[in-house]
Amino acid sequence: MKVGAVLVGTLVQRGDGFHLETELVNSTNGTEVWGTQYDRKLSDIAAVQADIVRDISEKLKLRLNAADKTKLAKQNTENWEAYDLYMKGRYYWNKFTDADLKRSVNYFQQAIAQDPNYAQAYAGLADAYHELASTNPPREMMPLAKAAALKALQIDDSVANAHAALGWIKWKYDWDFPGAEREFERAIELDREHSEGLAMYADFLDSMGRVDEALQAHRQAVEADPMNLIANSNLGDGLYSAHKLDEAIAQYKKTIAMDENFDAPHYSLAFAYDRKGMQKEAISEWQKAMTGYGDTKTAALLGGVYARSGYQAALRAWIDDVKKNANHEFVSPFAVALMYGMLGDKDSAMEWLEKAYEDRDVDLVTVNVDPVFDFLHSDPRFQDLLRRVGLTHG
Repeated sequence: MKVGAVLVGTLVQRGDGFHLETELVNSTNGTEVWGTQYDRKLSDIAAVQADIVRDISEKLKLRLNAADKTKLAKQNTENWEAYDLYMKGRYYWNKFTDADLKRSVNYFQQAIAQDPNYAQAYAGLADAYHELASTNPPREMMPLAKAAALKALQIDDSVANAHAALGWIKWKYDWDFPGAEREFERAIELDREHSEGLAMYADFLDSMGRVDEALQAHRQAVEADPMNLIANSNLGDGLYSAHKLDEAIAQYKKTIAMDENFDAPHYSLAFAYDRKGMQKEAISEWQKAMTGYGDTKTAALLGGVYARSGYQAALRAWIDDVKKNANHEFVSPFAVALMYGMLGDKDSAMEWLEKAYEDRDVDLVTVNVDPVFDFLHSDPRFQDLLRRVGLTHG
């Protein structure tokens, strides 16, 4: 799928109304294809989205199928304040730091308070909780995420975001892999160009070792929204899981070039550099990610120990610091296992993978395809762990 045009707009609030200027721009040469203005009441903002798509369709003589027409006709909420709070929630959700995700939870909850039947707000809440499960106890966050996703679907079973969120929960927490795939497929069926849903499904396929299907889904997600940072970074993750390290590095760099302040690809790029034996580059990228996440202390520790004593000493200092923090805050056992994996320490890696199993760590489902753990594949303890998670049979 090629992107032929991009819709841009400017929204200005004026009292109890708003002025919206829209322009459809040819993505090849930058010329205007179509443009118009809308002056409406704030209460009409949800309906304007359908009006814009209808106007563009008429201008470009697009043919909409019945599902498209139903989607356009539907309004998720009539409440302007609920919609505004929901959009603020999505803004902070896209930043993906622990603090911003917690802010997004607050905004989604406020949106629900304004409109208790706002299915999209419940779906947003589910997304926020399941992302928080990476930095907070999964056994606390994921049941909240599941309850929110199920509530969204109880209100409206046609919300693609909610099906994608439920798929994520079934995959990463319930270890119900067939159920997860059904939810992802339903999300994509409902919204064929839902970039984040496609990216989630692609991540799932990565963990199942279905390399060709996964990379195809990753590329579809990027094509659906070429400027989506999550989809672009996740394509790098897919290439990394497929052991295509050079391509992964190139994709992470491409994503970083789109937004230097998006921290996820810096962190992932470091692991790709580690697997390539590019230790100096790995340390640098970890430091950038840590600084972006606000952890300047660990960034300085990592760089200082590396400069004085080398790479393995830096990793061990990092591990000691993380384990010390575990006394007073949640620490992902899987993340610690990764560090021991990079050191080639089989027994310690397995010890922390068992902790990840006990804690229901949300990243454990990637253990069979993460290149860091390649050296464990012949270990009977590792194979037993895969069996218990459901990643192998027998």
